[in-house]
Parts: sequence; C-alpha cells; structure tokens
Amino acid sequence: MANFESAWFVYGVLLLLLATSLVVRIEYARLGLAAAALVALPLTLFRGPDVGYGLLVLAILAINLGILARLWFGGANVRFTAEEEELRRQHFPGLGAAVARDLIDQGNWISAKRGEVLIRESQAAPSLFYLAEGKAAILRDGVEIGKLSDGALIGEATVLDGSHATGTVLLSTNARMWFVPAAALRAYLAANPGIAGSLHEGFARALRGKLASANTRIADRPSIS
Repeated sequence: MANFESAWFVYGVLLLLLATSLVVRIEYARLGLAAAALVALPLTLFRGPDVGYGLLVLAILAINLGILARLWFGGANVRFTAEEEELRRQHFPGLGAAVARDLIDQGNWISAKRGEVLIRESQAAPSLFYLAEGKAAILRDGVEIGKLSDGALIGEATVLDGSHATGTVLLSTNARMWFVPAAALRAYLAANPGIAGSLHEGFARALRGKLASANTRIADRPSIS
C-alpha cells in the first residue's frame, strides 16, 4: 500500500512539472515548481531517517514561494502610462507587471518625424520599435509593398538574430514610438532567459498579424483580366 501511495505522489510531481514546462509566464512557472515541491514533500517525509531529500524539497519550496511573493508584491506597486499599458497588452501579455516594467525600461519613448527611416533593406535592424501612434511604409527595392499603423511592432523578425531585413521601413507620418536597441535587447534577454519565451510569443503574434494584413491586401486587389 505504501508503494502504491508513493507512486501516486511521484506521478503527481511529474504531472506538475510537465504542466510547468508548458507555461510561459515566469510566475506560473514558479508556482508550478512550488506546487511540485509541496506534493513531493510528504513522499520525502516517509523515507525514514534520511532527511536530505526532505530538506532539498523544502529548500525548493521556500525559494520559489519567496520569489513568487517578491514578484506579486512587487507587481502590485508597478504603474504604467496609458501607452505603456497598451504596449504590454498588445505584445507582452505573458509578462507579469514587474517583468514588463523592467523590459519597457530598457527602451525609450520618442517622437519621430515623417520621412525617418527605421530599418534599411539588407541591413540588420538597429532596434526593436513599437509604433504607438503614426504610420509607416514598407519598401522593397524602392517600391511600397506594405503599410504599418498604430500598435505595430517593427523589427521583431530580425532584431534578435541580427539577420538582414528584407525591406526598408519608412515613417509616412509623424509618430510616437518606443524602441530598444538590438544589442541592449539581446544582452537583456541573455541576462534574463526566463522571459525569452513570452517575448518570442509576442513577436510571433505580431508577425501573424502582418501576414494576415498582407493576405487581406492581396485579396482586395482587383484581378487582372
């Protein structure tokens, strides 16, 4: 009977660890680890005089609960401006308040003028841009092939790997933007690997939106007879 019950504890721990592996938000991952340690605790207590396992599980539980408390209490005091909240909502929904605050603080908000080039064709994106207000055109070989407007993320396809852009992005109106230099963003993610998953998820969402818009424009073009 004891072995049967122990097996269920082990299965419970493994299922919790599996679920934790699938989550994106860092606080959910910490919660999953804490829950797995809590489920494993009774199992370690029945191992007789060897208290090493129990102390290890208690340490895992305490560390993750402590980090969760810091994240939750810290997040309660975090404030965002309206444009920062919109950036977070659209592109970083998987990040907790404190983490999103830290990421946004890596960049700067600027007002840019019509005609400024953000990214040049066949060159690496210098920064990741968020177009809070305004419009931009995408050019390839000098020909406009697309448009971007309020809420667009710019440079997300190449900013992390440094590959060359396939088009030029030019502001077609005055704009309000947030940007973070590519080198600074890569360094930040290297120092904080736990948020990379959420960031990539936001990038993928932005790319899907651009693809859908491009498909719509193609569908709306009059057919050539």
